[in-house]
Amino acid sequence: MDIPKIGASGSRRELSFINMSHNRLLLVFVKNSVLGTAKTRLAKTIGNDAAFEIYKHLMHITERATTGIQNCDVHIYFSSQKDPARWANFTQYIQRGNDLGERMSDAFRRSFDLGYECVVGIGSDLPDLTSEIIETGLDKLNSNDAVFGPAEDGGYYLIGMRSMLECIFEQKPWSTEELLEITLDQLKEKGHSVGIIGTLNDLDTEEDLMNSSLKDWYLANQ
Repeated sequence: MDIPKIGASGSRRELSFINMSHNRLLLVFVKNSVLGTAKTRLAKTIGNDAAFEIYKHLMHITERATTGIQNCDVHIYFSSQKDPARWANFTQYIQRGNDLGERMSDAFRRSFDLGYECVVGIGSDLPDLTSEIIETGLDKLNSNDAVFGPAEDGGYYLIGMRSMLECIFEQKPWSTEELLEITLDQLKEKGHSVGIIGTLNDLDTEEDLMNSSLKDWYLANQ
């Protein structure tokens, strides 16, 4: 999951004004689309302009999938500033924390503080993301303490839980192929039940791009 850097915003007081209409919540972690900062690993081989266009397309795919979720609130966590042009009329925050674990931990903790009972988080770099995949992740929490959607690189593109499980975010080898395996082993040792949904390919490199469903779209737009 490619969850980007943070700005600073949000407080307990801010949380108290959120209108909570469901007990399920989807968190969408989004890097603001700024030329030269989006998909930097991909940009090293295909250039900043092409990587920027791909990321904007991925954001469109993510927005389409996440706005189609039924019986679930959706909160958007941007990397540096809120964006009224994206996810209009949805609650937006700015991420907080010094690393990936802190940023995700903060968002999940704030969500449970609001009273949500099932919280799922996703990134914004999944060319094959659909509403049905997200719904499957949410449904897994009906009978499990946590849920993960494995990424082909050994990480995960979806994470969810029914209560705050801090151990998921602490002292983890982020952006390595051992991440999910280590996380699952730790949860098993602590006696937590875990649901697993289908594996997807997130998109970080040119190899990922050429093995993805966006290959034809990319080549046609060159």
